[in-house]
Amino acid sequence: MAAPQLRRAASPLTRDDLREHLIRTRIAGDVATSRENNLDHYRSLGNRDPHYMFGLVPEGRWSYHDVLELMAKSAGVVADPEHREGQDTIDPDRTIDAVEAMGDTIAAVLRTGGARILFATGHPTGLLTVHMALARLARECDATLMGPAEGWSYWSTGLGRKREIRYMDDVAMLADRGAFVHTHDPAPMRAMLAELGDDRPDLVVADHGWAGAAGEAGILTVGFADSNDPALFVGEAEGKIAVTVPLDDNVLPRHYDPLTNHLVERVVRAL
Repeated sequence: MAAPQLRRAASPLTRDDLREHLIRTRIAGDVATSRENNLDHYRSLGNRDPHYMFGLVPEGRWSYHDVLELMAKSAGVVADPEHREGQDTIDPDRTIDAVEAMGDTIAAVLRTGGARILFATGHPTGLLTVHMALARLARECDATLMGPAEGWSYWSTGLGRKREIRYMDDVAMLADRGAFVHTHDPAPMRAMLAELGDDRPDLVVADHGWAGAAGEAGILTVGFADSNDPALFVGEAEGKIAVTVPLDDNVLPRHYDPLTNHLVERVVRAL
């Protein structure tokens, strides 16, 4: 496949410059998510709290200590279990390595021609711009962007409110009345896959429960995850998620632009 002529916001940064940008904007490096919050979520996953499992059903034991060890390896959080409060970290080099692996995975699917791809985000205030850029690239590569279950709704018992699936530029999100909302819930992706039946996507690009439910269903899935969201890293360790990119998932959307450009450039070079 010939590489498409893309409209980019800016030239991709060098790896060193991108690393510096990630640290400066706290997408990686000393992130805003506290050590206490990270460890609390690792315990919750170890206790199999559904809210923190993102629709995945781990096959391994995955105790609290197992999860911490994995997160130190995969995301670069502090490995010392005695470090229980204060600052925690994401290794920017792990972020960049995972972004490049994600780009290679997306490119491999696009090279097949006529790929069917599904985009979804549970963090519209942060990651939506990344997903929209990837969706735009996929369209330019003649992929079919799937939009199942638009308007499907359910009652969120935890919040006592009705929520529904809506799309913006082919990216699925959850809407609550007039607003797109943050969610960990795997139920919307399950509804989308149920509507599709055997007409499954070749690739899902997502985060949170959207990614977890797709990976659990056996679909090739790549995703983004914060240091306090260990489920997708566990899914990656078990082979259910192809690539998980560690990053703070809720900084100002414009701060993701250099990372997005690097990811798009990686896809284009691999086509």
